[in-house]
Amino acid sequence: MKPSPTQSSNLAAAAPTVYFDGACPVCSREIAVYQQALGGQDIRWVDAARCEPCEFGPGLNREAALARLHLRSRDGQLVSGAAAFTALWKQLPRWRWLGVAFGSGLRLAVLEFAYRLFLWLRRVWRRG
Repeated sequence: MKPSPTQSSNLAAAAPTVYFDGACPVCSREIAVYQQALGGQDIRWVDAARCEPCEFGPGLNREAALARLHLRSRDGQLVSGAAAFTALWKQLPRWRWLGVAFGSGLRLAVLEFAYRLFLWLRRVWRRG
């Protein structure tokens, strides 16, 4: 039986939501890997470069969503950067171990540093 429109919107609201920059070729390729992974179909994927403003929800706008990866959990908590990656990985069965391994402490801090370095390089690439 197909869910009603109300049920569909409630299911979408309950799914973790990833906000990514679909205009970034590197970002898009990485997101495509996660979308195809086991469990990827259970995540709502929002291309922040092309979505309607209402899709961001509370506490997030297009500028912020384009600047860093964000994930809104089932309970509505919004995380960004390395914390968003580890939260995403924990949603994907074959990637869960990586989310657990890097999801806190010094490893998360190192991952955040590496992500910020990538973001800096991305700005340089886009200018060039």
